[in-house]
Amino acid sequence: MRRTTPMFVSVGLVGAIVLTGCGQAGQGESTTEDGRTQLTMWTHSAGNPAELEVYERIISDFNESQDQYEVVHESFPQGAYNDAIVAAAASGDLPCLLDLDGPIMPNWAWAGYLQPLELPTELTDSLLPTAVGVWNDEIYSAGYWDAALAIFARESVLTENGIRIPTVDEPWTADEFGEALAALKAAGYETPIDIGAEDTGEWWPYAYSPFLQSFGGDLIDRSTMLSAEGVLNGPEAVAWGDWFAGLFADGYAGNSGTVGNQEFIDDEVALSYTGVWNAVAALDAVGDDLLILPPPDLGTGPKIGGGSWQWGISSECNDADGAREYLEFSFQDEYITEFADKQVVIPATEAAAQASEYFGDDGALRPFVEFSQEYAVLRPETPAYAVISTTFETAAKDIMNGADVQETLDRAVSEIDANIASNDGYGFQ
Repeated sequence: MRRTTPMFVSVGLVGAIVLTGCGQAGQGESTTEDGRTQLTMWTHSAGNPAELEVYERIISDFNESQDQYEVVHESFPQGAYNDAIVAAAASGDLPCLLDLDGPIMPNWAWAGYLQPLELPTELTDSLLPTAVGVWNDEIYSAGYWDAALAIFARESVLTENGIRIPTVDEPWTADEFGEALAALKAAGYETPIDIGAEDTGEWWPYAYSPFLQSFGGDLIDRSTMLSAEGVLNGPEAVAWGDWFAGLFADGYAGNSGTVGNQEFIDDEVALSYTGVWNAVAALDAVGDDLLILPPPDLGTGPKIGGGSWQWGISSECNDADGAREYLEFSFQDEYITEFADKQVVIPATEAAAQASEYFGDDGALRPFVEFSQEYAVLRPETPAYAVISTTFETAAKDIMNGADVQETLDRAVSEIDANIASNDGYGFQ
């Protein structure tokens, strides 16, 4: 996840316009003049030249490596991409290959947009678990990378204020974290930590549901995927809500900053709860004084969100073997490393990480790999996540603004459970 808007099933005008005239091109039925089968690949990468550069290299290398298939790439602006996919599915015009944000995969698989990936087991086993998307006991998506969150700090600031530097083996406890925030506020930081609360959309469940999970709650009962009762409104969840509200009520966090990491760069906040995508800029600005710290242990161990952009094969692809051949080719470590270093994201294989400028054993951003391996929790792998995501965002914002925690969480549970019931459990029994 890199500050992405959640992309769930909803048809819009933009998608209809984008797709005008697409027809059946690229589903494995078109052929080139030299007899190759054309496979269209769609991405959300328009406007991201670094990402597109890697894709173009992979596609060019693949097309030159064999004479049976030709992959043709089309990129869409991220804001239009969801509508494009949904409109294409409605009209039978999905491409063979498409990228998708990890949490949406179960929704799109359940809706019939995707087919099982069926890549070699040795390939998918080599990837970070959070880079592999599973629905109904089958793999439907896989990605080159993942993202991770951490707390940025200046070593000099913590040392000056007598604050212990946490480690993977000994993260801050809830009490230590609270004491650190109090000490930093007393030291003159009006708002000691930036947690990104000015952001919107998928950032909220991605960033803040791991705190809920660290308390011992969750977004849904994962043993059944049929209800949020007891896990989103039980005692542990209420304790999370009281703690979350307290961050704002006590002046430790705010929601009036700018999206990104600028307040930390400018030393307006002492701590920043942010993502790997902001790490190189922080390194450039802060240098050797930068600490990349684990999140606090709020009761059941530190947690961070896992699962980001991945690749799938549409159910309409008439040459899935060709699509799989391309994907298998594309998961070479050299491409994963290039993608990770240009995008500043965590490589999905250890070999690619070791070859990386940033993520090898001695790399400045190696802590993110360790956090991803140790702490990452996937958002619930259920089609209901479309509703869970937006419902949690609304509830957490209400709690931030002072709403009664128990009532707010009870209402969220009712909304989630009603959606699941209205969809016959989304296939869960």
